[in-house]
Amino acid sequence: MQVSVAMATYNGARFVDAQVRSVLMQLGDDDELVVVDDASTDDTRARLTALGDRRVRLHANPGNRGVLATFELALRLTRHEVIFLADQDDLWLPDKRRILAAALEQNPRATLALSDAQVIDEAGAVVAPSFMKLRDGFRGTLAATLFKNRYLGCAMAIRRALLDVALPFPADVPMHDMWLGAINTRVGEVVYIDRPLMQYRRHSGNVSPAHRQKLAQMLRWRWRLLKHVVARSFTAPRQQQSAH
Repeated sequence: MQVSVAMATYNGARFVDAQVRSVLMQLGDDDELVVVDDASTDDTRARLTALGDRRVRLHANPGNRGVLATFELALRLTRHEVIFLADQDDLWLPDKRRILAAALEQNPRATLALSDAQVIDEAGAVVAPSFMKLRDGFRGTLAATLFKNRYLGCAMAIRRALLDVALPFPADVPMHDMWLGAINTRVGEVVYIDRPLMQYRRHSGNVSPAHRQKLAQMLRWRWRLLKHVVARSFTAPRQQQSAH
């Protein structure tokens, strides 16, 4: 099974080399890493170009478009049936590609596979052995996702059938990964791998919020997410609702 990896970058020179190498080590000759750079002002693009790996397909936004639009373009540029999402500053642990791709291949009704992750700091030290334990364990239903999101995008692999429903991203959803997890509950099943297959780096430059948002903002985000899930459900072919 060939796979694509979709990555968004922005001023990621500090960590992107190590992350991309951890990804490429696991990709086959016919796999691809699609990187969309969101108008970085550092040497992120130069570092990616210097790798000289034909599996890396680099696209540069002419101006800064933000994380939602950049990830959406990266996903649209992918060519294979199974697509991994990747951030610029994390690290893949050995066998991530094999295990998540196999999880989808062995479960025809699954449209999303997700693993646990270790949480690391800027220096690479493990600060939490399980991201999911920090979220009170994985729960993949729509109700659970609206209450507390467990869909960590950089720990996901998805089928193209999910993208057919999930794209375009609604402009006012809080996070692309939360949207993918929520809309997947209307499309197919989720397979959860209860072991860390990557290291999720938390640092001051993360795009995603590290601290709890104000209650009013959280409620607005959840309302918008639910509204879009319901609207998209009327036009989406529903294969199998997840029971996980």
